[in-house]
Amino acid sequence: MKVLLLQDIKGTGNKGQILEVSDGYARNFLLPKKLAKIASKELINQFKQSEERENKLMEQELKANQKKASQIDGEEIEIKVKASATGTLYSAIGSAKIVEEIKKQIKSNIKSEQVVLNKPIKEIGEYKIKIKFGHGLEAELRVIVSQ
Repeated sequence: MKVLLLQDIKGTGNKGQILEVSDGYARNFLLPKKLAKIASKELINQFKQSEERENKLMEQELKANQKKASQIDGEEIEIKVKASATGTLYSAIGSAKIVEEIKKQIKSNIKSEQVVLNKPIKEIGEYKIKIKFGHGLEAELRVIVSQ
């Protein structure tokens, strides 16, 4: 029986592959768990079209992320906060505050999950922050925390 795999299956094949499998394997395992569908010309064409659409969307997303990364990379933002005489901040700066300042100062729209911050900033100083855009794209940003 020919089936079109809808997901990667270890030891069997990858998503999008058309395989010849035994009838029992298809009926008892693949089809009930919705891991595959019986291969027909219509189904194969639909799958190829949806893959092409996904690839175009991924390509557009990659271009947009490259533009954002080049816009942010090497930039610096300044965050003014209240701090004690020793330089300790009264409230820590997290990724949400950094994203807010990026939107204000650089006018780039990113999400707080993209900001790589090991721990919140709690002291006045200069910090290098990485921003990940997926697809291996990263940008580095200088954050200056002052009073």
